[in-house]
Amino acid sequence: MSRQYIIYCDESEIKGAIYSNFYGGALIRAEDIEKVIIRLEEKKQQLNLFKEIKWQRVSGPYLQKYIELMDEFFDLIKGDKVKIRIMFTHKNFQPQNLEPYHRDHEYFILYYQFLKHAFGLRYSNDTNNAITVRIFFDKLPNTKEKREKFKGFVCGISRWPEFRKANIHILRDQIAEVDSHSHVILQCLDVIIGAMQFRLNNKHKEKQPDSNRRGKRTIAKEKLYNYINSRIRDIYPGFNIGITTGKKNDLANIWKHPYKHWLFIPSDASYGDTTEMHK
Repeated sequence: MSRQYIIYCDESEIKGAIYSNFYGGALIRAEDIEKVIIRLEEKKQQLNLFKEIKWQRVSGPYLQKYIELMDEFFDLIKGDKVKIRIMFTHKNFQPQNLEPYHRDHEYFILYYQFLKHAFGLRYSNDTNNAITVRIFFDKLPNTKEKREKFKGFVCGISRWPEFRKANIHILRDQIAEVDSHSHVILQCLDVIIGAMQFRLNNKHKEKQPDSNRRGKRTIAKEKLYNYINSRIRDIYPGFNIGITTGKKNDLANIWKHPYKHWLFIPSDASYGDTTEMHK
C-alpha cells in the first residue's frame, strides 16, 4: 500500500543583518493530516483567533493566545505528528565564484536544497511500498516562468538515485501554491520561522528611536520566542538555534527527529567570524 507525506513550505527574511534565507517546512503523514488540522482549528476557535495567525501580528494583547496555540502545535511536534525543519544561512559563510545565474536564482536554488535534504526523506521508507510527497508552498514570488521551472526541478528530485532507491516520488500535480489564510499549519509554521529570524538577527534588542526603549510588540515577540524555545528544549535540552542540529551518529535521525535546524553552508564558502551564533 502506498503512503503519502504532505509538506507545507514557507520562507522569511531573505536578507537579514546576520542570518538570511529562512526556509521552513512542516511535514505530516497523510493518515494524520485531518486530525492535526482539526486540533489546530479547534484551538484557534477556542482562543477566538479568527484571523490568520502570523508572526507579524504578535502583540501584547494576543501574546497568551499565541502561546497557547504554539503549545498545541508543539504537542503535535513532540508526538511526531508534525515534523518541523528550518534552514537558514549566515553572513559569515559566503559562497565564492557565483555566476549570474546562481545570483538570479538564489531563492529557488536554496529552496530546492531545503526540499531535497532537510527532512531526510531518503531515510524515511523502511518498506518496499511507494511514498508520494505532496507539497504546498505559500505563494511563491518571482515570475510565473521561474516558479514553474522551479517546480519542475522539485519533481526531478525523485530521479535522484537515493530517492529512487527509497521509492520516494514527487509528482508535478502534487505541487501547489496556496494562500496561508486557508491553511492553519502554514500559519503556525510562519510563527516559528518568524520567531527564529527575530532572535537570530537580534531584533529583540531593537529600540524605538523616539524613546530609546523597546516597543511593546518587540517585548511580546521576545516572550513568544522564549516560550517557543522552551518547547524546543523540552524535546532537545540545550538546543542551539543558530547551528545545524546534530545527527547523534545516525544519519536516519535527519528523518526521525521531530524538530531540526539546518545552517546551510555552501561547499565553497569563505569562513569568517562566527561569534554571532546564538543559543
